[in-house]
Amino acid sequence: MPLPPGTELGAVPRSGGQTEFRVWAPAARSVEVRLDGGGSPLTPEGGGFWATALRAAPGERYAYVLDGSRELADPCSRCQPDGLLGRSQVVEAPRVDRLGLALEELVIYELHVGAFSDEGTFDGAIPYLPALRELGVTAIELMPVATFPGSRGWGYDGVYAYAPHHSYGGPSGLVRLVEAAHREGLGVILDVVYNHIGPGSDALNAFGPYLTAEHATAWGPGVDFTQAGVREWAIRNALMWVESYGIDGLRLDAVHAIRDGSRPHVLAELADRVHATDPRALVLAETFPGDERPVGQWGHDGRWDDGLHHALHALLTGERDGHYAAYGSIDDVVRELSRTPAERQVVYAQDHDQVGNRAFGDRLAPELLRVASSVVLFAAQTPLIFMGEEYGEANPFRFFTDHVDPAAAAAARAGRRREFAAYPGFDRADLPDPQDPATFRASKLSRRESPAVRARYRRLLGLRRRLPREVRVETDGSVLTMRRGDAALVVDFDARTAELRA
Repeated sequence: MPLPPGTELGAVPRSGGQTEFRVWAPAARSVEVRLDGGGSPLTPEGGGFWATALRAAPGERYAYVLDGSRELADPCSRCQPDGLLGRSQVVEAPRVDRLGLALEELVIYELHVGAFSDEGTFDGAIPYLPALRELGVTAIELMPVATFPGSRGWGYDGVYAYAPHHSYGGPSGLVRLVEAAHREGLGVILDVVYNHIGPGSDALNAFGPYLTAEHATAWGPGVDFTQAGVREWAIRNALMWVESYGIDGLRLDAVHAIRDGSRPHVLAELADRVHATDPRALVLAETFPGDERPVGQWGHDGRWDDGLHHALHALLTGERDGHYAAYGSIDDVVRELSRTPAERQVVYAQDHDQVGNRAFGDRLAPELLRVASSVVLFAAQTPLIFMGEEYGEANPFRFFTDHVDPAAAAAARAGRRREFAAYPGFDRADLPDPQDPATFRASKLSRRESPAVRARYRRLLGLRRRLPREVRVETDGSVLTMRRGDAALVVDFDARTAELRA
């Protein structure tokens, strides 16, 4: 059952200089919170929850001690200023107004905070927001920002899900970015990860069974959503981003890796409670092509659809390895363009996975990107642009990590080599080392711009705003014709050309 209204997990400042501490630790015999000025025991509340209130101001560091053992950071820490291994910090909850997003008008721009600007911070992204709004983007989507190992990484190995990463600027930096985006009329979507917990998960599992041996994911043990405290950990996290930080939408990572036999399913309950907070807040899910559960069963607003990317990539490049094996014909493209409801399918020519999970992080060649992106932007589905493609970014986007645990670092290196061992041409000794800082630096945007590419994106996005949603699709051999109102896009996949007639 959910916690009673008005109660929150973590350290929450209250009136009169008090801070309320609440943590789920179902197997503990005693729980103590330690601050710089001393400690205090927590009182059991039932259901494995413990709580107390004492004088503690925002900015104070604290840790929990279970059964008189070692100090541990708060599983629902709002700030980890010294990273995974440091104490947690009391933070005054921000109150940022939400902008609200219309699914029918959504144009998403995905970015990685660390690679998007020279500074690699939330503040570093702010100067680029006006150009995105002028381009026709309606929302930026941040790759995960929850605290993960080290100072650089994709963010999908997060451990402290409530704490915006310290190297990006922490809670206050995220507030400034969201407020700046809203001033520009841009919504903010946040990528969140509830299917696994990154290296360092033992610190959370010390409090209770966050993880289960019943099923595994590609990244480690699955999360145990049969536990009421774990369900609240995930759902309260989603609510925090929306209620406190003014986040306008959530992108749930790899929901196919989440198992839950409960009724309601944890992802249905999450969507219901987010929508109860704000019906305009979007819940989007990433899952396998053809998996309709998010929209059909769980009440999500949309789903990331890899299918159109795979169909276009296979047809344009001739690649047939891995997930491209089932694609390669123009009929595949037509099938993906026909998925409905169109606005609930998020499609893309490139995204962080489809670039970064290539061995060398290489982007589509310019002539191929021109074709693929034209189809995506002209389609009835909701388009997503991956950072840099709107001006022809040439730098790669590689997989990079900064694991502080040597075993995790070695596993990251070995995992990359194992992943590509079966692919022809990828058994080379020069595969980028994910732990090498140079791999991260090579992934930063160069900002070397092609004005013609930007102008094409601006024109196509401008057309989206005036054309009817309905798209008629015809094929003639290798030629695909898409018609929307008085405009047409003619794509010749053999000639690798895309001609806009409007």
